[in-house]
Amino acid sequence: MMIPRENPARPSELVGTIPVTPLAAVDDLVETAHRRFHRWSAVPLPDRLQRIWVAADAIDAERDELALLLARESGKPVADCRGEIGFATTYLRWLCDQAPSVFTGTEFDDARGRLRLTPAPFGVVAAITPWNAPIILSLLKLGPALAAGNTVILKPSPLAPLAVTRVADLLPETTVVHGGPDLVHALIAHPRVGKIAFTGGDAAGRAIAAAAGQALKPVLLELGGNDAAVFLDDFALTPADYDRLVLASFATSGQVCMAAKRLYVPDHRASEFVEAYLAAAQRILLVGDPTEEAVTMGPVVTRAAADRLRALITDSAAHGGEVITLAKSPGGEGYFVDPVLVLGLPDHAALVRDEQFGPAVPLLTYRTEDEVVSRVNDSDLGLGASVWSADESRAFDFATALEAGFTFINTHNRTGMSLRAPFGGTKRSGHGREYAEEGLREYIQTTVTHAPAPFRPGAAGLPARAYPTS
Repeated sequence: MMIPRENPARPSELVGTIPVTPLAAVDDLVETAHRRFHRWSAVPLPDRLQRIWVAADAIDAERDELALLLARESGKPVADCRGEIGFATTYLRWLCDQAPSVFTGTEFDDARGRLRLTPAPFGVVAAITPWNAPIILSLLKLGPALAAGNTVILKPSPLAPLAVTRVADLLPETTVVHGGPDLVHALIAHPRVGKIAFTGGDAAGRAIAAAAGQALKPVLLELGGNDAAVFLDDFALTPADYDRLVLASFATSGQVCMAAKRLYVPDHRASEFVEAYLAAAQRILLVGDPTEEAVTMGPVVTRAAADRLRALITDSAAHGGEVITLAKSPGGEGYFVDPVLVLGLPDHAALVRDEQFGPAVPLLTYRTEDEVVSRVNDSDLGLGASVWSADESRAFDFATALEAGFTFINTHNRTGMSLRAPFGGTKRSGHGREYAEEGLREYIQTTVTHAPAPFRPGAAGLPARAYPTS
């Protein structure tokens, strides 16, 4: 059985197919990965990192071809796809530089005894990844897992399986499988799988967490967000800042977990904000075929997604929202949705309350800082947020009141990321971290060897019922 993948800009065009992995094959695949784990984990760390570095070079060599394939299968503009691949290989090389300090053990030998802390891999890691940034979100899992000595089974989304499979094939000790929820649950339940890493939606995250809990296995979850961008009353944005802000909401047609999804502006500055924002949208948003270099926004990923978003925009108008179209989509058969800014919605409207995951953004006004903090935090999600102010220290202080795992200052979305900054959510947006040393440590468990001083050769010992004193 094959999984077909259509081009969301031209659904009649078949981009490619990928074979479904039979459930009956899971046991053999995991057992093989487990046997290979024993060999791979015995390879010295510098040699493992050299293999990863070579893979990064190989991915870079195919960047243009991979970017075009990714644009055709996902609908993301080709320039963004090229940037994603470049960022992913930059991450792999950064990882190779940082891993020795994280994956090297520590030993103490002093008056309290001898203590050895050894970073140990989990064995086989199952990585389940989404379609919207499949290469970077896969390599954020594969890179550190492989460097730590694990082997990996990668299950990408069937909505963008083609480019990421080619990338994974260039990495050592990585097996790619394809299928749906039954395949994911078979991987989680297999006794040889030691850890699960997942990026995706809330419903799938709940199911994966429940299955992992039943199997008593650790899981890393990076789930959705309803990120608020809060503009303090002293914000001072240039036209370039507004351009960046527009893309913070509408890059990948708004289908990004950390997109700016709710805009909060002081009521007495709302008119000037809207005027500047609309001007920026005219400058920056060009909706069209994602394989064209100048396009900044393509279609959404499926017909169902387009239908859901159009219904959400209709619901916003029914709740009294003023829907402002920011750019027009091309005609034709593609899954295009006009990007819109919506003014005047109440907080209980679906576009405000729920993660829209598409090109429709509400602008809400507020009077006091206490009020906006309360409204922003009145959400089950807590992935990201941003604070915009002419006073950086004031923005940092304000950020402490927001319930978010990652708060950007005077930017939002990918322009605010850093390889050294751990990324992950609070509340229903998941747990665990990617990027930075914290992201590397997700793929090791510390094992301990300890010889307490009283029981070393020649020592006097302690009474059998004694508690330690240090």
